[in-house]
Amino acid sequence: MVLKPFLRAWLFLLPALFVLFFTAGWPLMHSIWLSLTDAEFSNAWDANFIGFGNYLSFYDGEWTGLLVDKVWWRSVWNTVIFTVVSVLFETILGLIIALVLHTHFHGRGFLRAAVMVPWAIPTIVSAQMWAWMYNDQYGVINDLLIMLGIIAEPVAWTATPDFPMAAVIFTDVWKTTPFITLLILSALQMLPTECYEVAKIDGIHPVRVFFRVTLPLIKPAVIVAVIFRTLDAMRVFDLIYVLTSNSEDTMSMSMFARRYLVDFQETGYGSAASTMLFAVIAFFTVLFLMSTQAKYEPKKSI
Repeated sequence: MVLKPFLRAWLFLLPALFVLFFTAGWPLMHSIWLSLTDAEFSNAWDANFIGFGNYLSFYDGEWTGLLVDKVWWRSVWNTVIFTVVSVLFETILGLIIALVLHTHFHGRGFLRAAVMVPWAIPTIVSAQMWAWMYNDQYGVINDLLIMLGIIAEPVAWTATPDFPMAAVIFTDVWKTTPFITLLILSALQMLPTECYEVAKIDGIHPVRVFFRVTLPLIKPAVIVAVIFRTLDAMRVFDLIYVLTSNSEDTMSMSMFARRYLVDFQETGYGSAASTMLFAVIAFFTVLFLMSTQAKYEPKKSI
């Protein structure tokens, strides 16, 4: 019996889909189910169904639930601030560094390898390293700023209400800018040289060439880099947790979910927060896929 091509394709995909279901699909569905119960860590398998009570409910004359939880909305705001600011700076710096590394100069290979070092370091390691440098007692950053006369006394960068988010964003920009640099640099190396030769002969200013030729050609790569970093930044956990622990000043949505799942052992409420985080990331992922498919789908010839 000869199977049709699409049936053969699905047949080859079945083992991978089977593994994917049990490693990702089943835990996701179980988490969504737990978000609809009053499960706690001690009775997660024997919980009562309460519907959307963890999300929003009216009890004893007042509204309760995740959607009216001020700490949850603060974690949402912190996540938005972290995502927008960090991705913005990473994109700008990544584009500048990629343009510099794309030019020909002595030692370019060594510099390209050196730029990738922050991205190669595990996030936990880099976060702990920066936590030591931010320390107000023995941190090298305070010593350097005092030496330069910028500050008069040591500052607890990750322990005061004013600076922890800025410290976290700065660390993330240092850590993840090489990722965007790598994607943009790959796009730059595939650009046709004929356009630049013609522009050079015509005497067009390099700035105008960048905005009229280079930027439009590498725009797809920049969009992919921004979307990937946005989705990754929205689920940030380890970097913020190592630098600021459970501080509400920098708490992200992932940290909020972990707080209720592990610290408070309220499995149902923590699962509701995890489900909300998944819904937000899934929404942006689907939006990205739909926009890119509509933009780059080849037109059918008549």
